[in-house]
Amino acid sequence: MKTLWRIEQDAVDGICRLGIDDPSHAVNLLSVAALDELDTRLDEIESGLSTGLASGPHAHPITGLIIESRKAKGFIAGADVGEFDRLADPSEAERHIRRVHALLARIEDLPIPTLALIHDVCLGGGLELALACRYRIASDDPATKLGFPEVRLGIFPGYGGTWRAIRTLGPVAAMQAMLTGKTYSARQAQRMGLVDRVLPQRQLETGARDLIRAAPLPSRASFSQRLPNLTPVRGWVAQRMTRRTAAKVRQEHYPAPFALIEHWRANGDNSRGLLDGEARRVPELLLGETSTNLRRIFHLQERLKALSGAEVLRPQRVHVVGAGVMGGDIAAWCALNGLTVTLQDLSLDQIGSAMKRAHRLFEQRLRDPRLVRAAWDRLIPDPDGEGLPRTDLVIEAVAEQAELKQCLFAEIETRVPEHALLATNTSSIPLERIGEGLRDPGRLVGLHFFNPVARMQLVEVVQGTATRTESIQRGLAAVRALDRLPLPVRSSPGFLVNRVLMPYLLEAVDLLDEGVSIAAIDKAAVDYGMPMGPLALADTVGLDICLAVADTLGPTLTAPEETPERLHRMVADGRLGKKSGQGFYRYRDGQAVHESIPHGDRPPHDLTERMIFRLLNECVACLREGVVEDPDLLDAGVVFGTGFAPHRGGPLHEIAQGGWERMRERLDALQRDHGRHFRPDRGWQLTPAGLYRGGH
Repeated sequence: MKTLWRIEQDAVDGICRLGIDDPSHAVNLLSVAALDELDTRLDEIESGLSTGLASGPHAHPITGLIIESRKAKGFIAGADVGEFDRLADPSEAERHIRRVHALLARIEDLPIPTLALIHDVCLGGGLELALACRYRIASDDPATKLGFPEVRLGIFPGYGGTWRAIRTLGPVAAMQAMLTGKTYSARQAQRMGLVDRVLPQRQLETGARDLIRAAPLPSRASFSQRLPNLTPVRGWVAQRMTRRTAAKVRQEHYPAPFALIEHWRANGDNSRGLLDGEARRVPELLLGETSTNLRRIFHLQERLKALSGAEVLRPQRVHVVGAGVMGGDIAAWCALNGLTVTLQDLSLDQIGSAMKRAHRLFEQRLRDPRLVRAAWDRLIPDPDGEGLPRTDLVIEAVAEQAELKQCLFAEIETRVPEHALLATNTSSIPLERIGEGLRDPGRLVGLHFFNPVARMQLVEVVQGTATRTESIQRGLAAVRALDRLPLPVRSSPGFLVNRVLMPYLLEAVDLLDEGVSIAAIDKAAVDYGMPMGPLALADTVGLDICLAVADTLGPTLTAPEETPERLHRMVADGRLGKKSGQGFYRYRDGQAVHESIPHGDRPPHDLTERMIFRLLNECVACLREGVVEDPDLLDAGVVFGTGFAPHRGGPLHEIAQGGWERMRERLDALQRDHGRHFRPDRGWQLTPAGLYRGGH
């Protein structure tokens, strides 16, 4: 049987160290096995409080307890989400939660100082365990992150976190942390009161021992921070929280944040009520459809992360060609993530603008002036391309013109070292065409980032017919080095994300031409669960870019379509969307001016289906054609690349949940009502199993 927890006691000062190292996972998790062994270790500690862990004349009473990770990185990343998937009975989940409550209460009730020593990630159940300790010390490493991400899995903290976070931070700060699922740096956590001290990693052990010896009173919320917990105030604050949450998500899609607010409103000043509420409410959420689908998305995300082998060499130096919005922001993101970057463009003004945007990004993300300066030093303006001979990776991000890219790569190939990987950020041009003039097209991959680079997690890693497997592996590794999710796709027009988005966007423009209001179109998409409506999305991407992609992809779609004339007119008139101040929406200070649905307007009854089924149909086509390897990768790509309603688990999962035959029948009905745009792809004629095997 694997030993997960190791316990040892210092013979001099009596301080006991309890360290976890789960060899079956890259990070420590509070699995059932880990909790079982923790139970045993606590028995040993309780038994040795007066006599120590050793026997004989050198026995020393235990004077303090340090809980730490024995891994080089990571404290505890939370519960084992995979074990949640095996729970089928709410009563079983409730018993599990109450068992963890009892374990953490034993830590809290120890009559000695207890301290969580935190380095790297401390999330979810890991943070709940840390809060059960009297003190918390965190390393100042940028990788140290603390938070309650449970809401992203469709639940809320259930291991005593609601009670202990409110006690430590006060209800407003605690609820904000739990409702948003935000992660905090060590310094941010210290300012909030989540941790007592922040130290360099080399000083953690000394600092922990000093704090245990000093044994001050534990940190608790101040009187003013506790005021919102008073019953007359709590109801009013809870109402405001509910309104603000409802402005961001719909309760029927994401019940967890609303359940958390009600849980606090009902039990906020009662520790027993909060613990009982966790045990009763979290299992209901856990076994609900939203949490089940969000956990599916979590597993898909973990699969994308695992696509890059740890043994594959990651780039250290990157050269970006093209300092426009995409190229400049890619360069800034590379520098933010520790890579040395040279940025080339014919226009010094473009480079200057990119550098200004980069500095704003560094200040927003890093905050510490030293870290900002270091990132700034890693981003080097390079109008003449002097960084090319020393680069490991070239990323081309010039205008979406095949001939321009061909000429550029033909020159680049003569100036870079043999080991350098060549990558294009093309959004729609097949790699085979871009690589036509290369002596070695096997080193060319696509690295298709999405706008805005700092927010969009997905990067499509595109393989052409000539691309070597080694090059794809290096492309996947490069994306992971940038803390992004790599999705391997086959080179074809639009790849995956733009391919499935384009019919969805074009249908929205068709609806607009039919007289449906912008407000009604976008509201229908948001009500379905999309992060924004298709017309707002088009404005954000840029209508000039949408036009270029539509002209390229339109003839290749499952239902071939000409680019709407409206889109041509808008681009010709300079109405390019958010970046020009006017597109489908007008923009004031960078924010869209939204109009209400016109009074008396009656949107079509099938408005939502018309947009969504265009997207679903194209997903079926992409799977049939082998644009991605399997349905899970397709779902991951569409969710993380387009924001497709996460609570639905992905587009193909949505089809499966709706029933393959029933969904096909609905698409047939849309074709009868609205014409060839809804012609089902022939992949619908295959059985789901046959389609998933890549039937053509």
